[in-house]
Amino acid sequence: MTHSARSIAHSADATATRALRKVAVIAVFAAIIVPGAADAKMVRPGAYDGTWNVTFATLAGNCSSANNVPFSVVGMRVSSAGGGKVTGGISRAGVVSVNIRVGASHASGSGRLFGNSGSGRWSGIITGDRCSGSWQATRS
Repeated sequence: MTHSARSIAHSADATATRALRKVAVIAVFAAIIVPGAADAKMVRPGAYDGTWNVTFATLAGNCSSANNVPFSVVGMRVSSAGGGKVTGGISRAGVVSVNIRVGASHASGSGRLFGNSGSGRWSGIITGDRCSGSWQATRS
């Protein structure tokens, strides 16, 4: 059985195309799964450890205009350093995500810590009202 030069060239092109698609898919998954991976090499584990004073500002909704809440960071976990239930995590690059529950009120937030400060956005249901806003944090 003989193959023409055209069919061999077509087969080689198809193989190269499949290989490029596979590389592109792997790159996309890597970017989704490991955001900030380049930054992660620069920050040691536990670099954000300590108590953080977080000030929440309401930008939308009928909630109090500002609240201060202490959070604790140990390793890659975020928890409450005061009242309420706080659960969350932080990446080596400082990307933080938390869930907060106090009685019937609950909210979630995300953002980034850098050095001894940070900021981000939050939203939730506070005493029955849907609210959202921003937050600022400083390490104590």
